Amino acid sequence: MSLARALKKTLSDARFISGLIAAASVAALGAAFTAQYGFGLTPCPLCIFQRIPYALTALLGLAGLVLAARGRGTKGAAALAALAAPVFLAGALIAFYHSGVEQHWWQSAVEGCKVTFDTQNTGSLLAKIESLGAAPCDQIAWVDPVFGLSMAVWNMIASAALSAISLAGAILIARRANGVLSL
Repeated sequence: MSLARALKKTLSDARFISGLIAAASVAALGAAFTAQYGFGLTPCPLCIFQRIPYALTALLGLAGLVLAARGRGTKGAAALAALAAPVFLAGALIAFYHSGVEQHWWQSAVEGCKVTFDTQNTGSLLAKIESLGAAPCDQIAWVDPVFGLSMAVWNMIASAALSAISLAGAILIARRANGVLSL
């Protein structure tokens, strides 16, 4: 069996694609929570926003698994995979925006990402410091030691790849369910 045929067969499997969407989403959320609670990296508001698409796609993947397990829910699983693609793409765009803020290409428009202090009023300064719950969005908390990429950049890459895989899977699952795809 050729590599292209094996890839087509794998990507047209509703259970595989749904499981991949769910597992990758849960793994990404697990990595974010491990960084936060295991390694003490305080997330900024944009970091928190990047978790939302993964929570949504985890639910879509799990729902797709349930439909695919029923046997006749293959087209439903394809529709859910198709819905996951733009959600992953939205996650990639949020991560791209965050990466731009980290690189100081632009300032964040998100409330809580940039903190300014009134140094003339020490009472205001103390109140401002006490009210802070998140890290600033323009400071990189961690970079990988090999490529020097931040978590936002890695999230952008992963989300874009998962968007493409979800869309390709949705198309191939639907084509297989309709008898158009021969393996």
